Amino acid sequence: MERPGRARRYRWWLALAALALLALAAFFLMWRPALPAQAAPARFDAQVAARGAQLSKLGMCASCHTADPARPFAGGLAMATPFGTVFSTNITPHAGTGIGGWSLAAFERAMRQGVSRDGRLLYPAFPYTHYTKLAQDDMRALYAYFLTRPALDAPARENRMRFPFGFRPLLAFWNLLYLDESPWQPDPGQPAAWNRGAYIANTLAHCSACHTPRTALGGPDIERQFDGGEADDWYAPALNARSPTPLPWTQAHLAQYLRTGIAPGHAIAGGPMQDVVVQLGQADQNDVAALATYIHGFLKQAPASAPAARTPGPLPAPRDDDPDLARMRLGYETYAMACASCHDAGRGPSSGAALQLQQAVALYDPDPRSLVHIIREGIVPLDDAPGRWMPGFGTELDEARITALAAYLRRYGAGAEPWPGLEKSVEDAVKNKRKP
Repeated sequence: MERPGRARRYRWWLALAALALLALAAFFLMWRPALPAQAAPARFDAQVAARGAQLSKLGMCASCHTADPARPFAGGLAMATPFGTVFSTNITPHAGTGIGGWSLAAFERAMRQGVSRDGRLLYPAFPYTHYTKLAQDDMRALYAYFLTRPALDAPARENRMRFPFGFRPLLAFWNLLYLDESPWQPDPGQPAAWNRGAYIANTLAHCSACHTPRTALGGPDIERQFDGGEADDWYAPALNARSPTPLPWTQAHLAQYLRTGIAPGHAIAGGPMQDVVVQLGQADQNDVAALATYIHGFLKQAPASAPAARTPGPLPAPRDDDPDLARMRLGYETYAMACASCHDAGRGPSSGAALQLQQAVALYDPDPRSLVHIIREGIVPLDDAPGRWMPGFGTELDEARITALAAYLRRYGAGAEPWPGLEKSVEDAVKNKRKP
């Protein structure tokens, strides 16, 4: 009979051997050589760089790589993820802190494989899983554009990842699961505009990065494409048959919304979508129309409009037999005080008129976070640009009133069942706003 001490030592040796093999496999999977720095940025054709500028708008590159509008593409923007905070990097042609020393091969490797010039694996907050399918001409154009921007000295900030996600070899295993480097293939059964939109949506615009649910490992749940996701703690609504939109979209209205952030019968863009609209508003409008054609192919599968959205007029007072009457009355009182003067009138040319709330998609979302953010923070045009705006009420309304207002709007605006996590969503929004 084997002695217990010897059996324990045997198991320890097996465990150590397994760990050694795992470490060896991780090293084999993650190791990439550093690529030599180029002596000086190459010269580029002006037309190629101009095309890269347009492509960068479709990719919303400035949205993530610009923390200070006065220093475009210098990086430094904090991006919160479930695994920690990632800071965007400097992609100007500064030789020391940017990509001035990067050859086209180094740039392409980062875009297609998520590997920096020095061989480090990049975190997938940078959507290389989408960029990997870019056409070669588009890759060259983007490279030309970024290498012709003003060079800005901006050292990379240290990421703040939770244990063990700061251990970059883990990314090699993540890439095995989620990085598909096969080239983009058009669908021969679809028209040219649809295929162009599909290419843009799934590469440059990386729409599914926000509008598709994530797995526990942070990868896209590809079986649920466009089923709805999240971005910066906002709910990103489904873009397919699960869309919560109370009124149907047309392709023309969707194209208008993507360019301007507003369309008849639909709420104005808020939260992270505002930056997307700013970028798409500067992109080639034929490309934006193609993107709308592709997305509308999914959106038109959504069910018929919600009955409440077809009923114009002010929202009603709570019914006397409402089972949550006290909270509904508080919500209605708050609505009358803070919302009705603009929203009861319905949207019009006046800046004091707003969409009637039975048509606002945030009331129909399966998740209350977007509505809570809108109530607390409002919707303000970026960089003081002209446009529709809504004031935030986070300093005027306490948690009880915000919760009551959201609950009232859900029931009497959308005619929908209560959100089960509403109280926690309000509590989390208040708590996160207080964080430095």
